[in-house]
Amino acid sequence: MPRTSAVMLAVLALLVAPVAQARAQSAPSVDPYASETKEQRDLRMRWWREARFGMFIHWGVYSVPAGTHQGRRIGGIGEWIMHHARIPCAEYQQYAKRFNPVRFDADAWVRLAKAAGMRYIVITAKHHDGFALFPSEASRWDIADATPFGRDPLEELAAACRRHGIRLGFYYSQAQDWNHPGGAAAGGHWDPAQHGDMTEYIRRVAAPQVRELLTSYGRIAVLWWDTPVDMTKERADLLLPLLRLQPGIVHNNRLGGGYSGDFQTPEQYVPATGYPGRDWETCMTMNDTWGYKSDDHNWKSTETLIRTLIDIASKGGNFLLNVGPTSEGLIPQPSVDRLRTVGAWMRTNGSAIYATSAGPFRRLAWGRCTQRRTARGGTLFFHVWDWPADGRLLVPGLRCEVTSARVLATRARVRTRQTEQGLELTLPATAPDPVSSTVVVEWRGMLHVEQPAAQQAAEGPTELRAVDAEVHGTQAQYESGAQRDSIGFWLDPADWVSWRLVVRRAGRYRVEAVLAGPGGSLLDISFGGRRVRATSPSTGDYGRFETVLAGEVDLTAGTVSVEVRPVAAGWQPVNLRAIRLVPVP
Repeated sequence: MPRTSAVMLAVLALLVAPVAQARAQSAPSVDPYASETKEQRDLRMRWWREARFGMFIHWGVYSVPAGTHQGRRIGGIGEWIMHHARIPCAEYQQYAKRFNPVRFDADAWVRLAKAAGMRYIVITAKHHDGFALFPSEASRWDIADATPFGRDPLEELAAACRRHGIRLGFYYSQAQDWNHPGGAAAGGHWDPAQHGDMTEYIRRVAAPQVRELLTSYGRIAVLWWDTPVDMTKERADLLLPLLRLQPGIVHNNRLGGGYSGDFQTPEQYVPATGYPGRDWETCMTMNDTWGYKSDDHNWKSTETLIRTLIDIASKGGNFLLNVGPTSEGLIPQPSVDRLRTVGAWMRTNGSAIYATSAGPFRRLAWGRCTQRRTARGGTLFFHVWDWPADGRLLVPGLRCEVTSARVLATRARVRTRQTEQGLELTLPATAPDPVSSTVVVEWRGMLHVEQPAAQQAAEGPTELRAVDAEVHGTQAQYESGAQRDSIGFWLDPADWVSWRLVVRRAGRYRVEAVLAGPGGSLLDISFGGRRVRATSPSTGDYGRFETVLAGEVDLTAGTVSVEVRPVAAGWQPVNLRAIRLVPVP
């Protein structure tokens, strides 16, 4: 190449590069919410945060076998029967010929959700079996082409939601699809008919179907992705831009490809501390299955469901409670009965759930608390599960100027008294509701909650439990449940935990730590300047705990701050269940 041409090309490249860079920087992001401000996000999420309670509906072809295939009961959840029984595609597709839900009544479903106090509905437009519960141009494995049912249930549901003021959302399994070639399958395919290119599957089936869902049914409030098996950023990028078809739509964290979505989705459990600073929604079944199984009668009590709703709201989350209709289109009667009972409670107590935020207390032994704040004060809603026999209820560590207090259901006046231990409420002799009664406390000015200090045991060892710890940092959190019951997710060695301890007997104490994990991590345990160090044991499992000796300390009587901090060098996450102080004779 002549030198002059090379020079000219070099100059041209220098001129073009800034233009190309500017175009790249100005190109719209794949994520429609990538440049969203906090104010814009708060406005978009407002309805969802205020709703607090929604209905999940798992419905599809799997309701025909209802847990039984070829005369054999198949274990696991109902909608996974094709996967668990390894049913070939052609064989499973025969069930669609018997999916004819002639008793389906969209209006009845929506009225039931509304009567239960639910504010939104999310239905499985397509689950992992790949069956579309709507007419689709992208596939014949849909309700219009594969079943004798000549209607579009999503269209009827959308119309009913509009009539009754309920927001509608669609669940869509974007990655797992056991009936379309190229769709992913957890654990791998079992039928040659499933093999294919996954990226092509998303281009050919998933993306067109998501487009259909977001353009055919009016206003859609939620898109609920699920199980991002084999999803990459490139594959997620084929789907995420479609959200622009529904400006303001909310979507969850299960798309994959590194996208976090708008909210976390703990499944079948309530995180002990919620997700501070992050929106979240617990989804849960009423029995043991999502999709209908004819032999699953292990129904949760209405007390459990109501208290779960309260527990979730008290931690700032939403509750998405599932129903699994039959192949005829009926919601099982035990679900109906429970939802009506929950609805009766909500009609009296809903103001203590809707549009509330997490309460200011980490733990209340007798119930939970939600709140609603204003510029000058606010309202505390105390959900009392264990009504005191003597009428005196202590809210530990609470200090505020109370302007009024009453029982929500009866409007009976409640007397209040500030004590050294916290705010004391004098309640009526009888609880209005045996499951949960709400006491409303209005306050103004400043509100302060002091975590009560741990008290040294009258004799023997003193145990500082994980559930009572103050967690400092961004990732570590308390994990509830018999197996865990510990500080977990301790991924960042900058996170630490602490307790305030009232030492009543001065003396020398052996310090023990109850830990689980891979082993070899170091933890400094300090008592107001006096420090010992624990080395985590290798327990083989984060739910298997061992007690290790950290050393001995001399303590004087009084209140001391107990702090546990990781040593950054060589840190591997550990679970901490407790710190023990054992008197040295």
